[in-house]
Amino acid sequence: MHSEEFDFSGTRNFDNKMGYRSTSFLTVPMTNHENENIGVLQLINAMEPDSNKIIPFSLLEQQLVESLSSQAAVTITNRALIDAQKNLFDSFIQLIADAIDEKSPYTAGHCRRVPVLTNMLADAVNKIDRGPLKDFSMTDDEKYELEVAAWLHDCGKITTPEYVVDKGTKLETIFDRISLVDLRFEILKRDAMIATLKSKLKNTNGSGDIDQALESDKSLQEELKRLLKEREDIRAYNVGGEVLADTDLDRIEEIASRTYSDPDQETVSLLSDEEVQNLQIGRGTLSIREREIINNHVSVTIKMLESLPYPKHLAKVPEYAGGHHEKMDGSGYPNKLKREDMSVQARMIAIADVFEALTASDRPYKKAMPLSQSLKILGQMKLDNHVDADLFDVFINEKIYLDYANKYLGENQIDEIDFKNIPGYTTIN
Repeated sequence: MHSEEFDFSGTRNFDNKMGYRSTSFLTVPMTNHENENIGVLQLINAMEPDSNKIIPFSLLEQQLVESLSSQAAVTITNRALIDAQKNLFDSFIQLIADAIDEKSPYTAGHCRRVPVLTNMLADAVNKIDRGPLKDFSMTDDEKYELEVAAWLHDCGKITTPEYVVDKGTKLETIFDRISLVDLRFEILKRDAMIATLKSKLKNTNGSGDIDQALESDKSLQEELKRLLKEREDIRAYNVGGEVLADTDLDRIEEIASRTYSDPDQETVSLLSDEEVQNLQIGRGTLSIREREIINNHVSVTIKMLESLPYPKHLAKVPEYAGGHHEKMDGSGYPNKLKREDMSVQARMIAIADVFEALTASDRPYKKAMPLSQSLKILGQMKLDNHVDADLFDVFINEKIYLDYANKYLGENQIDEIDFKNIPGYTTIN
């Protein structure tokens, strides 16, 4: 085997190692529709059927192999196109998720963490061999469909105004209006001091030390203390919490009844009706209208996702993604679905979304919550029939919460878990 045009050293080395003798070759390029060579199809040592003697490849065999090579090139090209389209699609849905997370510093990472939790739960349910979900399983295509839905579950937030998503206090709109309330208290303090000064000047004919007169005026000092306490109370009420008592609501009304004079000498209430309504928000920082705006993101998500022409293996993405704020008792939104109306996959995203929100450290209305407290709240949600009970049991028994915590939570959040204190906790048998 000798040729000046081709290098057969590799073939000779192979023959030496394998005890083979490469004699005849048929090498055909694999050419795609753009006339690019994407591979080579090579056959070695054609044999005469009767004698098994190695012979040259015939013209007919060459034509047959060229035909096979052409078909193989089409198959490889189609596979490459399918892979490229899938990579583009995956990159695009992650781009959308990143855009939503980037929209607000307070939800950064949410759209990336929910798919992680969803996949963890899906893998655990697929593997579990006991309990109510032991016979439930998903194929690779079904798991991919669920993952896509988890990535896109919040895509409707693209339309949600930033001032609502980022609302960290009750009085916040484009900015936190507590600074305006502070300014009004300063006006009240000024008015109180001016009134006292006028009284002092009238009684003393303008003689004496003014600062000393103000400091020694017991009534003025008590009024200034009251104003300071009221301002501190309003600042405290401006921070979102879990509940306000009736006494708190009355206190806000009492403080709001104060008045001052504006530059036109018109009497103005210390707090507007809208500000009073915001300060009296019982849970969180969102008003009823703002909560409706937030809740609407799920309806927008469903509308957006249902408008896409899915291939068969992704047809259920809108249903899975659109159920992440539904509750098992039918009190969720937007469609008030009950457990029996939802697929197991949709319930997976729902529980993943809740747990991510509970443990997130980047929300404007709450501090990072310890793992034990998050599990207590999640357990109570199981008892209240808000999250799927079977999935909750898998989530706890298979320690999905711990795997997630070790990867995504701060060390200060991972505390000791006493399962006796977790409502609804049961061992899966």
